[in-house]
Amino acid sequence: MEFATKTIHAGQPSEPGTGALMAPIFQTSTYEQDAPGEHRGFDYSRTNNPTRQRLETVLAELEGVQHAAVFASGLAAENAVLQAYLKPGDEIVIPLDVYGGTYRLLNRVFAPLGCTVRQVDASSPEVIRAALTPRTKLVWIESPTNPRLLVYDIARICRAAHAENALVVVDNTFATPYFQQPFELGADIVVHSVTKYLAGHSDLIQGAVLAKDAGVFEPIKFLQNAAGAVPSPFDCWLTLRGLKTLELRMQRHAENAFAIAHALAGQPLVRRVYFPGLPDHPGHAIARRQMTGFGGMVSFELDGTPDEVAAFVSGRRYFALGESLGGVKSLICLPAKMTHASIPADARAALGLSDSLIRLSPGCENATDLVSDLLAGLTALEATRGLALATCP
Repeated sequence: MEFATKTIHAGQPSEPGTGALMAPIFQTSTYEQDAPGEHRGFDYSRTNNPTRQRLETVLAELEGVQHAAVFASGLAAENAVLQAYLKPGDEIVIPLDVYGGTYRLLNRVFAPLGCTVRQVDASSPEVIRAALTPRTKLVWIESPTNPRLLVYDIARICRAAHAENALVVVDNTFATPYFQQPFELGADIVVHSVTKYLAGHSDLIQGAVLAKDAGVFEPIKFLQNAAGAVPSPFDCWLTLRGLKTLELRMQRHAENAFAIAHALAGQPLVRRVYFPGLPDHPGHAIARRQMTGFGGMVSFELDGTPDEVAAFVSGRRYFALGESLGGVKSLICLPAKMTHASIPADARAALGLSDSLIRLSPGCENATDLVSDLLAGLTALEATRGLALATCP
């Protein structure tokens, strides 16, 4: 079964009772039992729910594994993995470029509990190998990363980590299973902010954890029920609906990102463009090897003052200023002030995250309109500077 067919057919037969083509929403908390302790596979919706079960089946199928658990948010999903595998005294290795919420969760929740967080240059598997100790339980990577779209060699990192008996977690949110299959590259666990591309319409909050090995998955599944951070049946139904167009949407996102990246490259006020599809991107060759496309995100450094950068991101016509990504409507973000603001300024500087870095999530609009919107902003900035120079005494 090919990818697009899976998004529509995997685990989603017509409803047997009525023949309804689309799965119903099982909006219930409780299920009648035939006898005490004897139920029909469902007893309480925190533990399991038919709508959620369908979604988990589809997600597992798309990632090519058997085990999936969905959560009420991406960070709830991450927390379940960390809680399952990090205890006081344990260590985790993460890359320099990492989502601000992940950084906050590790450094302000798990580090105070006695866990050691080692942040290293993940572009070098040798550096990761050197950072591993007998206490290292997890190596956690994003690829492409948020927000600089760095690309890491997942297969080499997995070999290095597994040699030291550490598990590898890959955040596959940016690539999605359409463009990247981390389990085929050796990953043990994959996490998603389902909120983003998988759901795709900026109308819900949700996360997911997937695993190939039942033993690896069991403690995560236990925490899904024991801690109870589960999504509603309605949100699961919305994600099932969004997934049906995942391949179509990802193709459009990628086309728009490609057009934008090439339009921005070489612009006088653009210092640098981050997009794996550009040949001069440091991870371009790796991306071509381990991905089937370059994804739908673009970031760039604007040559401007803080006020100019703020005016640029606030003044776009088709790019809404917002924290998220992966929806059908384009979004623009200033990570240092928004998604990564929880990282201290000195740490952001050390990690290479500048205050002028702008992150774009091109939606499904026409590429010509999106490119024109960005170029209009650059033109306006150039005109403002020219006027300022003209009025100087």
